[in-house]
Parts: sequence; C-alpha cells; structure tokens
Amino acid sequence: MATAFSRVNASAATLTKNRTEGSVSSISGMCVTCVDGCIGMCEIGKSAYRGHEVIYPQPFGVITTAAEKTYPVDYSHFNIMGTAVGAVGIEADSDKAIFPNVDLSVRFGHDGGIKFKLPMIIPGIGSTNIAKNNWEGLAIGSALAGTGLTIGENVVGMDPQSVIKNGRVVDTVDLKRRVKLFKDYQRDGWGEIVVQANVEDTRLGGQEYAIQELGVRVVEMKWGQGAKDIGGEVKINDLKKAQLLYERGYVVIPNPTDPNVIKAFEQGAFKEFERHSRVGMISEESFAKRVEELRKAGAKYIFLKTGAYRPADLARAIAWASKYKLDLLTVDGAGGGTGMSPWRMMNEWGVPPVELHSLLYQFAKRLADKGRYLPAFAVAGGFTFEDQIFKGLAMGAPFVKLVGMARGPIASAMVGKTIGRSMDDGQLPVYVERFGTTRDEIFVTAAHLRQELGDDEFEKLPTGALGLYTYYERLAQGLRQLMCGSRKFALEHISRNDIAALTPEASKVSGIQYIMHVDEDEVDQILDA
Repeated sequence: MATAFSRVNASAATLTKNRTEGSVSSISGMCVTCVDGCIGMCEIGKSAYRGHEVIYPQPFGVITTAAEKTYPVDYSHFNIMGTAVGAVGIEADSDKAIFPNVDLSVRFGHDGGIKFKLPMIIPGIGSTNIAKNNWEGLAIGSALAGTGLTIGENVVGMDPQSVIKNGRVVDTVDLKRRVKLFKDYQRDGWGEIVVQANVEDTRLGGQEYAIQELGVRVVEMKWGQGAKDIGGEVKINDLKKAQLLYERGYVVIPNPTDPNVIKAFEQGAFKEFERHSRVGMISEESFAKRVEELRKAGAKYIFLKTGAYRPADLARAIAWASKYKLDLLTVDGAGGGTGMSPWRMMNEWGVPPVELHSLLYQFAKRLADKGRYLPAFAVAGGFTFEDQIFKGLAMGAPFVKLVGMARGPIASAMVGKTIGRSMDDGQLPVYVERFGTTRDEIFVTAAHLRQELGDDEFEKLPTGALGLYTYYERLAQGLRQLMCGSRKFALEHISRNDIAALTPEASKVSGIQYIMHVDEDEVDQILDA
C-alpha cells in the first residue's frame, strides 16, 4: 500500500532516480539490489555527498513544487451533479439561463466592501525568486482580472534596498514595486492586494509600513501553509546578502559571519546558505493584541491564513477569526507549495485538502448554528482548474467564498513570459507558432483587452500578465458552464448537494452523499406518484 501513496527514494523534484526503476522495494523505495559501485543516482546516494541540500526540491529559483503523494481521498473522488430541471438565480427560461449569464462575482468582508470578479485569490507569493521574477505577470494579470493577490512573507526583509531604522522598516523598493504594479492596473475597485506577515515581517513593521505608506487596505496574519510546518526558507548564493539577512534577524545556516564558514564558502566547499524564518508561537492573547495593533494602524480588512496543522489548530483559527471578527480565513491543505519547502515534509506532513476542508465545514457549521459571526473562507491545496474550483466551493458551501491557487497562476504567468521572450527572439516553438507570431494572434484574450485598454496601454502589458489573464478567462468560462449545468447562476447558490462522493470512503470523510444515495427521497416521490 505504501507505494500507492509515495515515491520514497527518487523524484524529479530532487533530481534523483532509482537505478532499477522497475524493481523497487515497496517499503523503503530503494532498488531491490543496491550495488557496490553505483554512483548514487537515488536520494540516498545523492544525500551521501550533498547531504542537507537534498532535503529541498531542485533546481532552486526556477521551479514551483508540490507533493506527488497520492492521498487516499482527493477532489477527483467527487463528481459534479447537474440537473435538467429549473434554474436558481435566474429566470427558468432557456433564452436567459445560458452560461454567459452566470455571475461569478463575490463580495465579502465585514462590510461587504471587498469585491472580486472571480472567486479566486493567489494566497501568499513571497520572497522566493520564482515569485519575484514573475511578479509583473502576477500583479498586472490579477488586477486586470479583478481578483486577489497576496504579497507573501519576507519581502521586506529580503530586499537589500529596504531601509531599516531601529529595527523597523521605513522605506522599501521591492514591496513598493509589488503594490504599485497591482494598483496601477486595478480597475473600478475590483480585486485586492494583500500584504502578509510572518514573525520577522511583524518585527520589522512591514504591514504598518504597507498600510500607512503604500495605502494597502488588506493585511494578512499567517500561521504557516500547506507545504510545511516550519518557517519559510530560501537559498542564498551571495555571501554579502547572507550576512545582511543574518544582521536583520533571520536564521541563516551556516552562520555567514563565522570566519571558518566564510573561508569554506570562498573555497567552494558549499555554494548556498539557507535562510529560514521562525515558527510562530500562537496564543489567543498575542493574536488579539496583533489584530488590535493592525486596526489601530489603519487596516480596513484583516485576513488569516493557516496551513495543514492538526484539527485543534484549525478550530483555534476558526474560533478566533470569529471572535475577533476577521474578514477572511484561508485554509491551505497539505501538499501544496510554490517555493523551497522541504520535499519529504511536503509529501508526508499535515492534513490533506479534502479532510481539512471537510473539517472546516464541520467546525464552521457548529459556530453558525450557534449564531456566531463567521468570516468568509477560502480553501487552498492543489486547485488548478474549474472543476476543482466548483468542488472546493461546494464542499464548504455556504461558508467558502474563494479558492486559493498559486502554482497554476504562476505557471500561466511563466508561460506567458516565456512566449514573450520567444517572440522577441524570433524563436517561437512550432507548438505556439501555429497560432501566429504576434501577441494578438497567440493570446486569445488579446482583442478584448486591446479594445478595453486601448492600443497604447495594451502594448505595454507584459506577456506574463496576458498569460495569467487568459488562464483566468478559461477558468471563468469553464466554471460558468459547470454552474449552468447545475442550474446555479450565482456563486451564492452553490451547495454541498451539487457534488456527490464516488466512494463510500469519500462520503464518510466529507459528509457529502454517496452518489448511489443522491436524491433518494425525490426519486421515491417521482416513482411512487
């Protein structure tokens, strides 16, 4: 059974493979015959000479990563239910109940003041190179689509050009750029830029700076993520930067101020430092204090993101988000990740998405039944396409308002950027060139955006933004079609009854009806009439 869930000794993520790929021990993942004289292509072998470096996915800085573990229950174990009868949210008229008329907009927040055109948010793209190098596409594409984008942890602290006085940030380059790119393309108040903070960000006053100097309305507190149960980490290949981050209070391994370490680095004994963030120490007292601090600083909306921790931590997140009247709680299931999370941890740690999101529904309903205030909820953990978005919204209905996605949006922005570079170099691959050689020919949304923005503004758009916007356009149309088939013409009408479990186990975990039991009462009424 173990091999059905994990590949334990070789993965493309760690650039490793077994010598005898067809004959592997189901327990250890080792080759059945481990031969003296093998160069060590597997994870054990590579660890024999690169040690702790093999903990992390590679190559660093140009990849996003997510677990390859197959969980016993996942969202593919549910199907979407359609019907041939009626319409909800629109007149039951075949000329009006058409999929382009499905309303995908969502409003939330304590005063309903946050509005998204689509029920998606990118939750926490921080200081990794993959985020920084694709920020133009992510920020502009999100703003044009009218959705949410979260600036993740450590952006202030990782910026060598940040000005820090008496331990508090007073000026930045990177954070200022990230906020400005979104705001410059935000239209009619749709969508939102969110600034997240971990332990180090909070100490530096990054959120206060964002609110008071950059005009940010929304900030997010962070209790980890679905990819790992430690703080964020990146690799640093520059000694001076490693020393700067050490001076700013980060955990840097090995110590970049140690003369012996400096000598070893300069001699090439190792090529990268690791920068780690601290884990938070959560208590209700400190949580309440931080919420009050952010409100006094001028935050209009406060979010919380939590990861795949044990159920008691999820209960704390929901209870405190309710008690202190937060505006959004994002719950991120195990296995996701956009940066450099430890590979084994990403596969083997935490509560998987279906289980975690099912608990979220159960806990939220308990509070709702008591008449308690609830924030909006967002679910995350491997969502990429419209069918998964529908299922995530249905699993947590009526409490879940958004689906968080990171790797899919990053991938679309990267592809858009790469196509742009290929066009500039006159070296488009045949796979793309069959659609044309210009952005108007290649990107199917180009005509719409050119008309909406005008020729000058359209030509300024980075192709990474076109990639993300066009990906979102596909998701939107696909989601409208699925909702139309379920006869639900606005997001508020999606319910748990719109999906069915395909296995008894999936039904037991989620509380969603097993497909053979769906509509039993109605069927009896029809057949016995």
